Amino acid sequence: MLRFLLIPMFVLIAGCTQLPPSPQETQAKKFEPVPGKAVIYIVRGYPDFYDGHGSLALDDSIMVTMFAGNFYRWEVAPGTHLIAGMAQDMSRVTLNAEAGKIYFVQHRVTGFRGSTWGGYLEILPERDGRMLVRRATLL
Repeated sequence: MLRFLLIPMFVLIAGCTQLPPSPQETQAKKFEPVPGKAVIYIVRGYPDFYDGHGSLALDDSIMVTMFAGNFYRWEVAPGTHLIAGMAQDMSRVTLNAEAGKIYFVQHRVTGFRGSTWGGYLEILPERDGRMLVRRATLL
């Protein structure tokens, strides 16, 4: 009888074990610049105003769907880049990216009961951006 009680307990404990980060996530969290390119980290902290998804586009072409506690890393050519929210999220931020530099942008999403209402994008100081990315998980 005791055996039947211990098995579910071990399964529950094993299910709570955090998986190690992927090699891509470990590499991204080294915050290394790329020669001839700029690096943009987009990050959603956890907790956020809303746990649902929020989609963003980079220069109207590259789209990513973010959830609270996630980050994404874009390597871009130097120049002006627009990051814009999709659907109800009308947030926008423009970056004048320089080669060899790293930028951090925080995305916050608002909503209620499965419906996204809007969003907010903010360029972060490097120290704050690194801190948020370190606590987040790579998409």
